[in-house]
Amino acid sequence: MQRTRRHANARRAAALGVLACAAALAAPAGAAAVDPRVLLTQYKCYICHADRQAKAGPAYEDVAPNFRGKPDAGGIIARNIRHGMRSGGPWHMPPHPEVSPAEARAMARYIMSLAPAQR
Repeated sequence: MQRTRRHANARRAAALGVLACAAALAAPAGAAAVDPRVLLTQYKCYICHADRQAKAGPAYEDVAPNFRGKPDAGGIIARNIRHGMRSGGPWHMPPHPEVSPAEARAMARYIMSLAPAQR
């Protein structure tokens, strides 16, 4: 009886291990491998923004210093990407709910990585 229970537990553990490995290989591979610049292009962010020059929206290199040193700066930018943002001027950033939270965080990390260019 005890030996049968041990074998059943071992089989269950092996099956769970296989499922865990399959899930780990299948789920994050696609999202983690995407370059944030590809996401910024895919979601048409570069229509209003550029890395180093202002367009209808601010340059990403000008956005990053506004958030440096703030706790959860990447989270704030990611929320702004997904939920939009209104400031004092006539323009506002519309919400982008089609961007997943993980994609928004990847874009935010990229924006925060930009150092201001020497002018």
